[in-house]
Amino acid sequence: MKPNPITIAVGALLLLIFVLLLFLFQVRKTELAVVTTFGRVSSQAGPGPHLRWPWPIQSVHTFDQRIQNFESKLEQVLTSDGNNLLIMVYVGWQISDPEVFLTRFNGDVKKAEDSLSGLIRNAYSGVVGKHPFSHFVSTDEKELKFVEIEQEMQARIQADCRSLTNGLNPVFLGIKRLGLPESVTKLVFERMESEREVKVSEIRGDGERQATTTGPRHFPAQPQGPRTIPAKPHDFDPRREERAARFAQATRERPREKVMLP
Repeated sequence: MKPNPITIAVGALLLLIFVLLLFLFQVRKTELAVVTTFGRVSSQAGPGPHLRWPWPIQSVHTFDQRIQNFESKLEQVLTSDGNNLLIMVYVGWQISDPEVFLTRFNGDVKKAEDSLSGLIRNAYSGVVGKHPFSHFVSTDEKELKFVEIEQEMQARIQADCRSLTNGLNPVFLGIKRLGLPESVTKLVFERMESEREVKVSEIRGDGERQATTTGPRHFPAQPQGPRTIPAKPHDFDPRREERAARFAQATRERPREKVMLP
């Protein structure tokens, strides 16, 4: 029985695909790969196809290079003037060194975020503890220092990551939420009310000083007595005047008779 050429071609194609899967691997554009030989890091691979020895000789570990978001828990921190403050931050981080990340955290993102959470707590005590309460909560916008505090915390965490060589790079950091314990809320409102009262008294004092300096305003007196309204001139009619004179004369001469004018 002769072998079927179609069957042979299909079998050869499947064998080729199997060999390619064993000796080739593909890395996406947003990833970096670390190749280990017998459990030790041997090389890194960027985006594109690459050759490898099949398992168990070599293994490929891929890591996402895009920025990942992490949010800390709402934790209580003590400010420099002894006030308690609840704060939560968000951090955008990415893997800066895949080899170190694989060695340090075994490629586990959850372990890396737990380590990042500890660095954030250190930044709380090292950065937030140096600023007074008015840099976080105040009625005066000039006293608020959110941008400066965020930059200081990011720089502190980046320095800790470099010193620990954990393969993490905090790209950005921001304060997401601020809160006050119940024991502090009442004191804060009382302080804000006192600050507003001081501002109101300052504005009132400025107004009184301006009134004292300027003096009262005098308006010209209005004329007293009855108002005289000029009479409206009438048009002069000679015929009307003549008839009125004749009527008066006739009345004097014959007061009991009915006078008819022509």
